[in-house]
Amino acid sequence: MVDLLNITSITFNGYVEVQKYRYVYFMILFTAYVLIICFNFTIVFLIWKHKNLHEPMYIFIAALLINSVFYSTNIYPKLLTDVLSDKQVISYSASLFQWFAYYSLGGSEFLLLAAMSYDRYVSVCKPLHYTTIMRKTTVSLLLLFCWIVPGCHVAVTVAWSADKQLCNLNLKGIFCNNSVYELHCVSSRALSVYGVIVLLNIALFPMLFIVVTYIKILIISYGSGRVLRKKAAETCTPHLLVLISFSCLCVYDVVILRVATDFSKTARLIMTLQIVLSNPLFNPIIYGLKMKEISKHMKKSWIKAKFIQTAN
Repeated sequence: MVDLLNITSITFNGYVEVQKYRYVYFMILFTAYVLIICFNFTIVFLIWKHKNLHEPMYIFIAALLINSVFYSTNIYPKLLTDVLSDKQVISYSASLFQWFAYYSLGGSEFLLLAAMSYDRYVSVCKPLHYTTIMRKTTVSLLLLFCWIVPGCHVAVTVAWSADKQLCNLNLKGIFCNNSVYELHCVSSRALSVYGVIVLLNIALFPMLFIVVTYIKILIISYGSGRVLRKKAAETCTPHLLVLISFSCLCVYDVVILRVATDFSKTARLIMTLQIVLSNPLFNPIIYGLKMKEISKHMKKSWIKAKFIQTAN
């Protein structure tokens, strides 16, 4: 048993030969983090700059991309520091904060995607009432809901875990996720049950809502004209691609604690890196390429920049 008052650090044991490949790790992670910031904020800047993009759908996209940057910033600076350090350690209080930010922002992503699906449902299925329903106040309340609700849910879990006694100071991972449970001396059934409730409220129920909403959109759009079908496909496809990508990664994150012995250390590291690499990079690329208005403004900005460069 470990006295919490005497804990100085928890060690990350998820790296593979970090001493040998530290600069390879650093270059990969640093490049990924810079690209994440640049890609996401490029789309956010375009949405902010162009008034024709000041619509609920694009506001939700901007919120999702900002959420991705926060999600990455919670993890990448620590990873970059760790790979250049002789020891990959973190204090228990800092690990709880990283755990809190990781899952609250992850839950926000599901809720933001659910808000997007509702916006698309109103746009496609109730176009005459769209401006009445999706007012600025409604959008603001939905954004607050998407960020506050997951934070409140996860905060209870973290506060509950803060008082748990620890019997292990070695974390099988490279950042703090649900593997923190492995540090506890005794697993708590009540904490596990509450964890399932949190998972239902901020992941599974929003996902179910999204699926049902898009099924309704699909039924209505395919029973209507070609123009409506095209509009539905253009706006809904990027959201579904992002949802599928993020959901697959979350499934891995949830089950890894249960089947850790079935994964080699290298396989576990690669899959863990996919969680923090793929989605933050994938989102802005999908929205930049698949959303017609965003893609159009990106092409105009690129042509303008090319023209200025040539002129100089």
